[in-house]
Amino acid sequence: MKSNKRIFKRRYFLVFFFCAVLVLYILKNCYDNSSETSQMLVEQKQQTAVSSKDTVLWHAQMVDSIMHAPRKAVCLIDKEGKPVKNRVTSVSDFKTCFPDVNPIQLATAEKLGINTTQDRDEAHSQKSALVYVGDNPYFTLADLTHSIPYLVPRASLLLEHIGRAFIDSLSTKGLPFHKIKVTSVLRTQQDVQRLRRHNKNATENSCHLYGTTFDISYNEFEPVNGMDGTPKPMSNPVVMKSILAEVLEDLREQGLCYVKYEYKQSCFHITAR
Repeated sequence: MKSNKRIFKRRYFLVFFFCAVLVLYILKNCYDNSSETSQMLVEQKQQTAVSSKDTVLWHAQMVDSIMHAPRKAVCLIDKEGKPVKNRVTSVSDFKTCFPDVNPIQLATAEKLGINTTQDRDEAHSQKSALVYVGDNPYFTLADLTHSIPYLVPRASLLLEHIGRAFIDSLSTKGLPFHKIKVTSVLRTQQDVQRLRRHNKNATENSCHLYGTTFDISYNEFEPVNGMDGTPKPMSNPVVMKSILAEVLEDLREQGLCYVKYEYKQSCFHITAR
């Protein structure tokens, strides 16, 4: 009898053991399938979100990743220890290389900029969404008659980036430092109306209304004084224009901005992306 009881207990234990293993196996498969299904649903949602995302905002995220990456050091000495002196190449054609007309820039300005403002008082009320731009080591402001010195943060960052890249390019070409000159920044609707009285070609729905856009002169540059404060003479404006064009073409090809070559206003019209 004892022997039969032992055999029965062993059989009972084995049956229980195999049943437990079977249950665990089934639960594991169910969990794995559920996890895979959940992961697939998450991936599908992400893909749908990316595909349905506004292209302007999607591009802006890409631009942010580039603009906030660490800056590369400028190489001023070659392998032999001699100063680097690159050639001035300019661009093939100003109008062809910088063709971004107002409607192209406007779509981005409306998405990434502030709401348009009627007058200066209303513009000042939006200061929380704007950054003050003034003279600094990388650019200088012309006398602003139809705009005020404010930009949205991404446009302010781009403007500083252009000024630094311009000085870097001058360094690699063995030329004295110059700062770019900004001739127009944020405009109110009243500013645009006043401007159109003198300039019939001025666009009523200007990108400048959104704080994403600024103009840089290609005829005026400000020489940077020497370490002892001695004023430096201005270099050839044609050469300066060519170097600035090189910088802007590179940034435009990276997708960081739109650029329009303005012949009558003697400036590059630039919108941050």
